[in-house]
Amino acid sequence: YSSAASDVYKRQRLICRQKTLFSAKLTSIDSRKTYHMATKSILVLHGPNLNLLGEREPQHYGKQTLEDIDQALKTIASAKSIKLETMQSNSEGDLVNKIQSLSNDKVDFLIINPAAYTHTSVAMRDALSAVKVPFIEVHLSNVYAREPFRHHSYFSDIAVAVISGLGADGYIAALNFAINA
Repeated sequence: YSSAASDVYKRQRLICRQKTLFSAKLTSIDSRKTYHMATKSILVLHGPNLNLLGEREPQHYGKQTLEDIDQALKTIASAKSIKLETMQSNSEGDLVNKIQSLSNDKVDFLIINPAAYTHTSVAMRDALSAVKVPFIEVHLSNVYAREPFRHHSYFSDIAVAVISGLGADGYIAALNFAINA
């Protein structure tokens, strides 16, 4: 072997030896402890008036309550070992603050139903653009089959996807996408 080839061979053997030693150390650690890889984290934000689901305009929004929807999402997430947090607020400022907090409290994905703020909130859009967390915009009703003012969204062009008109199943579709993203 040439000197250079010999050096490469020695480095490769050293790396292999280090990997073997590292592996041996891991197997000798107390077997009663469980080591987990990082858990995927997903945040679901619900905008104004969604706390009234089940009683407010069921012809548009269905009969399921927000608690029903959140519980279904938590059940799916738990079964897949996903950390899921949900939050509803009627206050634009609270929603902006929560979105901005994602700069420090990292999540892997955001599912958001901005509700009425879809058509009005530049502040929420700017917060979403600033934190750079991928998100899906969800709407229970088909906004394009409703009043013309509901056809414009401040979020759609920066969202990974938009799900509209599937009722509560839209949240489940968004969650399944986020889990596999």
